[in-house]
Parts: sequence; structure tokens; C-alpha cells
Amino acid sequence: MTKFYISDLLTAAPEIFLFSLVCVILIVDLFFSDKSRHITGVLVNIALITTVILILLIQSSEVRYAFSDMYIADPLSDTLKVLSCSFVLCTLIYSKIYISLRTIYRGEFFSLTLFSVLGMMIMISANHFLILYLGLELLSLSLSSLVALSRGSLGSSEAAVKYFILGALASGLLLYGMSMLYGATGSLFISGVAESLSGKTANMNIALFGLVFIVAGIAFKVGAVPFHMWVPDVYQGAPTAVTLLIATAPKFAAFAFIFRLLVEGMGEGRMMIEWRQMLLLLGVMSIGLGNLVAIAQTNIKRMLAYSTMAHMGFVLLGFSTGLTSGIAASMFYVSTYVLAALGAFGMILFLSRRGFESDDINDFKGLSRTSPWLAFTMLLIMFSMAGIPPTIGFWAKLSILQGVVETGFVGVAVFAVIMSLVGAFYYLRIIKLMFFDELGNNKVVNENNGPTLLLSLNGGAMLALGLLPGLLLAFFERIIKLSL
Repeated sequence: MTKFYISDLLTAAPEIFLFSLVCVILIVDLFFSDKSRHITGVLVNIALITTVILILLIQSSEVRYAFSDMYIADPLSDTLKVLSCSFVLCTLIYSKIYISLRTIYRGEFFSLTLFSVLGMMIMISANHFLILYLGLELLSLSLSSLVALSRGSLGSSEAAVKYFILGALASGLLLYGMSMLYGATGSLFISGVAESLSGKTANMNIALFGLVFIVAGIAFKVGAVPFHMWVPDVYQGAPTAVTLLIATAPKFAAFAFIFRLLVEGMGEGRMMIEWRQMLLLLGVMSIGLGNLVAIAQTNIKRMLAYSTMAHMGFVLLGFSTGLTSGIAASMFYVSTYVLAALGAFGMILFLSRRGFESDDINDFKGLSRTSPWLAFTMLLIMFSMAGIPPTIGFWAKLSILQGVVETGFVGVAVFAVIMSLVGAFYYLRIIKLMFFDELGNNKVVNENNGPTLLLSLNGGAMLALGLLPGLLLAFFERIIKLSL
């Protein structure tokens, strides 16, 4: 029998508070005209800021459970929730002008964005298969609805259908894998699965069968090769503001998803050996294909989509080490990648205007002549994505490679370095266009104070954090140790 206590409500207060505010915003938005739509945006920003404050107020270094142990709150969940809410807030700031000039400037955009944040938070704190799946579907359905929000765009509609259908396939794989694990261990709790596997009371053959489907489902959700087919089409077809959302904050939920299911649920014995090998293979394929195919792209959103596959490959390599330091390095890498992706897609939004999408790499030609500061900011972002010192992206890649070498996979580390050098080409190509090519036709850059300041801080963070990478990595390693 499931028991509920008042203390459970306090532990899950951020999610309860955010859900309540979403309901209020949905109702209040009905009374706003299109001219007053900015009020909804302000309310959403206030909701996210207040949620972050609430998380910080109730955070603790101890692991807490709620709702009959189906919900878990620990230092990892608190950190990932704060990061998720903060990056979504930055996404909304970047997107403000872009969406106001398009048909997606409706209350649904804001409410679906908050529902996606709620899905991320539920995923991050799930200790039960059904709760994990609930958060995953809330996130996936919200994002697929956002992709389809631009109803007049054929590309957007096509991307939404692909995202929905392939997302449903991935969910089916995950559910089948979870059912196999339930059959093998007799528990739907992630901690219960871990106890059964460590106590050797589980049916290992069935458990391994379920593990294959779970890893395949995870690979679909993070866009790892060979389950990557939806990523480039969705990134290109979705409105850029939605692409920015998909490319950033959900990566923290994906990290928690892998951590809860594999590290906490199957972090010992034969199961750990098996999923480490699977993630290693997925990581190598993602780094290779992602970097090679990105070279041929002329659409920058599509290029960044293949780039994302390569970056997710590095994250999977960190997990494949099975070391606390390796998992911390993956968390470090996710954070630095999301920060860089935020700036890259923010720049695309910044250069877009009414009736024009700045999604071709040639749209960046001569940017240094019209706005040298923005061009320099984009240079720092591209350097970080390419892993060029002294930016933070270099240290993120180095921390992953150190873990891979420590576990004896020197060949994999060498391959990753070579592919990173190959991948640097398409990042440096953007820099070449900005600084060495002539200005393109009809070039217009509207420098708005809010997004410009945020973009400057975004680019500056690439360099500033790169000067003190040890502090950030040590912080993430401490978070992982406290949560295990």
C-alpha cells in the first residue's frame, strides 16, 4: 500500500509549485490579447526563477525519498534541476524577439515550455520505472508539440511527425526493457532492481535481454548513432527557438536518465560490464559519424545536430568508464556543451528577423564587419565546441579522455582525438566566414540590449570557466559521490 506524508510534499515542492503555476498561467493567458502576450512571458520567467530559489532553499547534502520511495531528491537532482531551469530561462530570453515576430508567439509556447521543464524535473528525481517514464513522456510530448507549433511550415510539421513517431518507438523499447527487468527482479523501483541484481536473486538472462532494449531506448532519446535518424531533421525543421530548447536543457534530464537507470540501477557485476561495453560502442560510432557528416552540411542547424551526436558520444564515453571521475567528467561535459549550444543557437536567433531564418552558414559571412563583438563571441563559442584551449570545451574533452585512458581504452582515446581534429574543421569554417569573407547580401544585425548582454556573458563564460576548470570538475565529482 502506498503511503503519503506531509514531508513528501516539501521534498517535491519545486515540482508541485511549478505544476500549480503552469495551471495558473494556462488560465490567466486566456484573458490576454496578442498585444499583451509579453505578460505571459514575464510570468513564465518568474515561475522559473522562483522554482530555482525554492530548490536552493530546500536542497540538502543528504539523499531524501518521498511518495513511498518513488521520488528521490539528492545533490545530483538539485544541481540538475537548477541547471535545467536556468538554461530554459536563458532560452526564453534569447527567443523573445524571434517568437514575437512569428506565429508561434502564443500562450501555448510558454505553457508547453514549462510542461517540458516539469517533465525534466520528474525524470531527474525518479526512483521508479513508471515515474521515470511519466517524466520522459511529459518532456517528449511537450517538445514534439512545440516542434509542430509553426503550423504553416511544412518542414516543422514533418519534423514533428518524425519526432513523435520515432519518440514513440524509443518509448516502446524502453517500456519493453523495463518490463523485462521487472520480470527478472520483481521490482519497479530502481533501487529495488539494484538490490536484486547485487544480491544475485535476479534472472540474469532476462535482465540482460531487458538491458539491451533499455540502452537502445536511451540511445534513441539522446540521439546516439545508430539511433540518430530523427536529430538532424528535427533540429532543421523546428522553429529555431524550439531547436534551442531541444538542444540544451533536456540534455541534463538525459544525463539523469542514464545515471538513474544504469549507474544506480545496474552499477555492479555483469550488468555493469555489459552496459559499459554498449555505451563505449555507441560513443565511438557517434563521435565518428557525427563529426564526419557534419563537415558536409551547409545548414548550420543541421551541422549542429550532427555535432550534437559527436558531443553525446563523448558523454557516453565518460559513462562507459564506470568510474566516479568518468561520470563526473560526463556531467562536466554536458554542462559545457549545453552552455556552448545555448550561445550557438542564440546567435542564430539573434541574426534572424521577420521572414528570414539565419540558418545557412553563409549568413555568417562578414559578421566581424557589422558587429565585431558578436563575431568574437561566436568565435569563443566555436572554439569551445571544437575543444580548443583555453576554452572550457578543451578541458571537458580532456577530462573524458583521461577517464577513457585510465580504463585501458587508449585506442578509443586516440580515435576520439583524431575525430575531434576532423570536427574542428566545420567549427573553424564558421570563424573563417565571419572574419575573412565579404559581407553577404541584405545583412542586418539588430543589437538588442538583453540578448546581446546574455550572448556576451555566454561567450565570456567559455573563456572564464576555461581558466578554472578544476573547480568545476571537482564540484561535479563531489555531487556524484554524495549521490551514489
